[in-house]
Amino acid sequence: MSAQVSSMTGFARVTGEADWGSWAFEAKSVNGRSLDVRGNVPGGFEGVERAVKQTASKMFARGNIQIGLRIEVASGGEMLSVNHDALQQLLRAFEKASGHAADLGAIASLMGIKGVVENGQNSTRAVASDEVVAALQAGGDELVRQLNKARLEEGGALNDMLSGYLDEMERAVAQADSLAGEQPRLLKARLEKQLAELEASDKVDGERLAAEVALSVAKADVREELDRLRAHIESARGLLEQGGPIGRKLDFLSQEFNREANTLCSKSASLDLTNAGLALKGLVDQFKEQAANVE
Repeated sequence: MSAQVSSMTGFARVTGEADWGSWAFEAKSVNGRSLDVRGNVPGGFEGVERAVKQTASKMFARGNIQIGLRIEVASGGEMLSVNHDALQQLLRAFEKASGHAADLGAIASLMGIKGVVENGQNSTRAVASDEVVAALQAGGDELVRQLNKARLEEGGALNDMLSGYLDEMERAVAQADSLAGEQPRLLKARLEKQLAELEASDKVDGERLAAEVALSVAKADVREELDRLRAHIESARGLLEQGGPIGRKLDFLSQEFNREANTLCSKSASLDLTNAGLALKGLVDQFKEQAANVE
């Protein structure tokens, strides 16, 4: 079974409540050249952040993802929490700077530094038990699943849009193909007009004129470009059907589309064919813009 096309943009929110308080997870995802997952969680829940990042790295291949966790501790008495790691670091820094161990006065001053002691509803460390951490990790896993769902839903819309552009590009290529048949006649007429303007038509024999026309037609032959455009369209359709992390491949095809469309315009001998090439270039730009959102 083929995988679905996934966008790199999406949003998810998961909330929960317990006796100790409530929490809310949010995740925002935008385009990125690779995968970059960043977290912002309250003190004491760094393990939850690591677990959610690990889950996200297994689920996604590309995108800049920002994950945030907000915790509201239920009121119920004055809770007190000491960040012992931070306090020990401050004590070592004090001893190194002063050359002696901290006395009670120094310890009290250090404990007054923001983040060392938390109390009241802001004391999230006071509720950072194994049970709470496990519940939040489960919430984080659900957040990643919801974000993946949002990205897949957006990817479905992208799939339809890109498929539509490919259909239009195929019609533009067919139109260019029908106009390309006029290239030899137009080139011959142009060469004869140039010779007439130079009053040199009677000085060029028929064989030389035929050779010049043949050379011009060969240089202006766009059949290879049209064939390659058709092949690229089929490759793009195959990628959309395949799904999964195909964004980089679609970007490469967009560059190939643009290269062939530019060559088509440069070889054109008529305004109609040039306009068809320019219309194709416009579709390629639209395709590339949307393909940049695909994972």
